[in-house]
Amino acid sequence: MRYTESSIIKGLLNLPIIPLGLLLLFAAPVKANSFTTGNIAVYSDILTLAPDTTTLQYPIPSDEDLQESSPLFMSSPQNITTEVEYDPKTKLYTIYYKMGNINIRTPRVMSENEYRQFQFEQSMRSYWQQKQKGETSSRGSGILPRLQVGGETFDRIFGSNVIEIIPQGSAELVFGITSSNTKNYQIAEDLRKNTTFDFQSKIQMNVNGTVGEKLRMEVSYNTEATFDFENNVKLEYTGFEDEIIQKIEAGNVSMPLPGSLITGSHSLFGLKTQLRFGRLTVTSIFSKQNSQSQVMEVSGGAQSKEFDIQADEYEANKHFFLSHYFRDTYNQSLQNLPIVNSGVNITRIEVWMTNKRNNFEETRDMIAFHDLGENQQNIYSTSNFSQQIGGFNQSPGNQVNDLYNKMTNVYSGIRNISNATQILSVLANFSGGVDYAKLGNARKLSQSEYTLNAQLGYISINTSLNGDEILAV
Repeated sequence: MRYTESSIIKGLLNLPIIPLGLLLLFAAPVKANSFTTGNIAVYSDILTLAPDTTTLQYPIPSDEDLQESSPLFMSSPQNITTEVEYDPKTKLYTIYYKMGNINIRTPRVMSENEYRQFQFEQSMRSYWQQKQKGETSSRGSGILPRLQVGGETFDRIFGSNVIEIIPQGSAELVFGITSSNTKNYQIAEDLRKNTTFDFQSKIQMNVNGTVGEKLRMEVSYNTEATFDFENNVKLEYTGFEDEIIQKIEAGNVSMPLPGSLITGSHSLFGLKTQLRFGRLTVTSIFSKQNSQSQVMEVSGGAQSKEFDIQADEYEANKHFFLSHYFRDTYNQSLQNLPIVNSGVNITRIEVWMTNKRNNFEETRDMIAFHDLGENQQNIYSTSNFSQQIGGFNQSPGNQVNDLYNKMTNVYSGIRNISNATQILSVLANFSGGVDYAKLGNARKLSQSEYTLNAQLGYISINTSLNGDEILAV
């Protein structure tokens, strides 16, 4: 559309002219109490709109209604107050709704009976609201509700009739089964298949409870706790100020003492009582101590402590006696050090072990026997073998018992290692992995891989023996 200068001026001249008299009418000061203009009613200190005839499907109740409003509706701001004024001449009550000094709603006028009924309904509504809140809080915040126990005796002992127990935490249980089957002919057939059950539990629990006002219970249990003292169990009964029984504690207790001459004890588990007879206070405890005290010495910025450790614990699976005989006579042979009085000198030895290095330069199939060369008191399979020569302290040898003779003559077929298990199965209570062990392609150790003590009868290998390895001499 195209506009010209004349058309714009014409449009401005055609604007409606607002009568100045109407503007002056609103600007003039109000002298009368009220007057009406259209649908607007103006009072000296109240401005209200004419009644709205629109009907809402879900009407919003006003604060004048005595019924409890829904949480969906916003409550009145805190700066809106309600004032009640009584006129003794007319005997009427006037309720003003103000925001500061300004009335925001038409005052409500009531007679004495109406105001009395209004106060009664307000009090009843407040009473039922408080009672409802009290019942809600009495249920407690835990899983278990509060319990009310009747009777004056219970109230006198525990100070109240309310029992509350609040459990918190989690519990996790894992069930499983593990089955393994190892296809390794170097391991005994009975030991190749292994089935175990897997059961794991993870519990983290805290229980706080009160019985009345005097008895309190605290239980804390965690299966993954680093220290035992982190699991706490305690019952505490606290009497009133004018009672003889001031406090009774059971479970994890402590006995602190104010003096430095005799130190108190902590981390105790037992029973502790505190009684008061007038000005006399008696504290007694019966418990066991779950902790221990240690003295630490520091010299030159470093802590020093003496300790003892056995040689077999320091280097496990590295030192082995060649026979029970050498173990039994070890201390006797070292009584007159530096002279070793064992009466034995080993001149030749071969040491074989499980071959895990795939070194086949010097290998051999062999069977190692537990009772070979042992005397009667050290024979494990007594139902199959017995001592033949010598006495109680007979030194080891192939002819001491009849095991070597039977294996080389009666059961000579075991030289074929594949038939060894079947042939030896005829012996009673004679099983692989306990009485004997088969070594296929066993590796012979060189003299640099072990050290022999020829007089005391033990060897020390350079590397520790694993649980699935066999050492034969």
